[in-house]
Amino acid sequence: MWARLILPVLLALSAAPAWADFQAGFDAYEKGDYATALKELHPLAEDGNAQAQLILGNIYATGQGLGHMYAIGQGVTQDFGEATRWYRRAAEQGMPEAQHLLALMYVLGKGVPQDYVKAHLWFTLAADQGVFGSAEQRDQLVAKMTPAQLVEAQRLAREWKPKK
Repeated sequence: MWARLILPVLLALSAAPAWADFQAGFDAYEKGDYATALKELHPLAEDGNAQAQLILGNIYATGQGLGHMYAIGQGVTQDFGEATRWYRRAAEQGMPEAQHLLALMYVLGKGVPQDYVKAHLWFTLAADQGVFGSAEQRDQLVAKMTPAQLVEAQRLAREWKPKK
């Protein structure tokens, strides 16, 4: 009986340091302390925390506001390849915002070669989870795709499964 009560408490306590690190990193980012944000969030992202991966992707990609340190070199050098790497890791776990941002990277050819099939795939997955603008951007992309590319993108979306 005690084991059933103690196990959830122990699990919650073991997750508390990771949450504290995430919150510390997020708070540092919000305050413009990018060195601390990176120090706190990078290990979490490496361990598979999709939220930390999304923030690091934003940090590398854009440069202003929430998650935008890398585009204008706030604390780091802009690096679209690194941004795409982090977006992909979060997107592959099913994080819809990361899926949308990864799709944009494929449309623009930032950090990856331009690829409308992959962009359509990621926009579709994000749209299926309700990310604002994903369905519209996906539908606009269709005009730039061949019928074969569209069929391939739709197949990939049907077969896609999140990574754990």
